[in-house]
Amino acid sequence: MSTSASTSTIAGTRTGAATGSANRGALRRTKLRLSSPWATVGAIVIAVIWTIPSFGLLVTSFRPPADITTSGWWTAFTNPQFTLDNYINTLNFNDTITVGQSFVNSLVITIPATVFPITLALMAAYAFAWIDFKGKDWLFIAVFAMQVVPLQMALVPLLSMYSNGLTLFGVQIFPGLNLNSLTSTYAEVWISHTIFALPLAVFILHNSVSAIPRDVIEAAKVDGAGHGQTFFRIVLPLSMPAIASFAIFQFLWVWNDLLVATVFAPGANAPITKLLTDLSGTYGQQWYLLSAGTFLAIIVPLIVFFALQRFFVRGLLAGATKG
Repeated sequence: MSTSASTSTIAGTRTGAATGSANRGALRRTKLRLSSPWATVGAIVIAVIWTIPSFGLLVTSFRPPADITTSGWWTAFTNPQFTLDNYINTLNFNDTITVGQSFVNSLVITIPATVFPITLALMAAYAFAWIDFKGKDWLFIAVFAMQVVPLQMALVPLLSMYSNGLTLFGVQIFPGLNLNSLTSTYAEVWISHTIFALPLAVFILHNSVSAIPRDVIEAAKVDGAGHGQTFFRIVLPLSMPAIASFAIFQFLWVWNDLLVATVFAPGANAPITKLLTDLSGTYGQQWYLLSAGTFLAIIVPLIVFFALQRFFVRGLLAGATKG
């Protein structure tokens, strides 16, 4: 029996070694394909094609309005005539709010709407990954499935809840918000963006938190650390790449959002995206201002992206492999 067991062990070891070798070979071949000269050329071509419309919009933002309406942006290189009037008129634009006020509104909306869902999702991800409770798997599936619900379906129910509150079986669950209050209007858009972001945030951060080696979590428990200490001293530092990666996505989504902001943050609380729709005029006859306003609006997202880009790839790959 010992000889048979030894033979089985040796066979299993050889099979595992062969499987590991095959996996490493497949990974090596994949890396060679992705790093081949043809892959590099293809990536450069795609990047150039993707950049051409943005470059054309940039050139348009510096052209006089008369030239914009009579010729394409590429003719600027044969008959170059550039001006800063589009940017000056955009900065001096004043309808309901000014450009500066809309920038401040966008920051006031975007920063909390990025921090809130990440905070809640990280705690939920830790619970799903390392705390055993009844129905955990079904609850995680339910949270993940909420991603398929279009946010447009929730706008009217949310607006009704914010206005009238929520009452179930005669018990008031949510008292409602004062729509005429400045603070409550920002609260509405914060809550809405947080609700819409939570399913994806929980899923992405759960992949990162669950990839933490079990030995690390168990060692913390042996040392007497509770869930709070484990969360703040181990899970939070090790999850920073994933947090930064999702923060980039969420910041860009909220900053570029128009629909939710139009519904829940109108008037003097409107963000930069709402101002961009006003720049072009009622019939779109001033869209040359829109081209300048667009590049003013992307300054902050570019700063955020380049500041956190070193975490971006690591965050996306967090949890992709274990072991």
